[in-house]
Amino acid sequence: MMSTLQIEKNKSLLTFNTFKMDVMAHLFAEVLDEDQLIEALNIADEEKVVPFILGGGSNILFTKNVNSIVIANRIPGIEKIKEDEKHVWVRAGSGVVWHALVEYCIEHGYAGIENLSLIPGNVGAAPMQNIGAYGVELKDVFDHLTAVDIRDKTKHHFDAAACAFGYRESIFKRTLKDKFVITNVTFKLNKIPHFQIGYGAISQELEKMGVQELSIRSVANAVINIRRSKLPDPALIGNAGSFFKNPEVDAITFTTLKEQFNNIVGYPLPNDKVKLAAGWLIEHCGPEDGKSWKGYRMNDAGCHDKQALVLVNHAHARGDEIFELSNRIINSVYKTFGVSLEREVNIY
Repeated sequence: MMSTLQIEKNKSLLTFNTFKMDVMAHLFAEVLDEDQLIEALNIADEEKVVPFILGGGSNILFTKNVNSIVIANRIPGIEKIKEDEKHVWVRAGSGVVWHALVEYCIEHGYAGIENLSLIPGNVGAAPMQNIGAYGVELKDVFDHLTAVDIRDKTKHHFDAAACAFGYRESIFKRTLKDKFVITNVTFKLNKIPHFQIGYGAISQELEKMGVQELSIRSVANAVINIRRSKLPDPALIGNAGSFFKNPEVDAITFTTLKEQFNNIVGYPLPNDKVKLAAGWLIEHCGPEDGKSWKGYRMNDAGCHDKQALVLVNHAHARGDEIFELSNRIINSVYKTFGVSLEREVNIY
């Protein structure tokens, strides 16, 4: 059977990344299954280039053209593969839009990822990033994934231990970065919900919504309302969601910061650590004129006026301009608080 894989040359990636950076890909292919993926990887070998794997484009800042083959992962499919009295296992193709999977699970009564509603991107990026929001992380519902080795094209299975999940990272962002392509992910979900509503403003939003009886749908709707009120829609303004990770400090450092900055926001963690709210830090320092970074604009590169954690492309900002703004913010936060911010968004 002849392959239907289509290869395009000099392809604009403007509509393939949520920051809306108009960079060019030397070669471009969309893959719908493992066979097409392997064919595209073989083309990369022939071209003697490292392939660039692109999912939903919601966690990447392009600062230059991609002189390689960009492989857009569009592997589809959602299916229940097994169940027992308490749990159900759902497998999703890595090219499935993440929120589409959340909606599928809610509609079928599968609980566990409702707090992760409306997170942009595709399923394949979820374990790479160990995505998380409102007290839930991907690792909490992860069972295993399948991935193809870019070098020899063999298929491998990774359980949670093999993925080495951390805060917004995994082994695929460290020692196995650019070495594997995730093709599907299997989740272990609950038939009986264990609601997580103590984090952030979920309980307040549920009260505002007039919810009398909790359900995974009502929790998801509360999360969606909160996200839409705080975070800009990439369809309207270029952004990649949270640009920085929330930094962690030890309890002694937090106590010292609290003495100097009474309203600093921190969340206790195990091992005598405290997670600081990066958005608060960014909002409470600023450029040389003494103003806050929140709402700041440098040409078309800016810091969102409702959530300082989000950097935005107002119209025609270049990737290097967004990157330079992020550098200035990192330096400013360190100068003010002595705390180092780390980017959550991948830079190319």
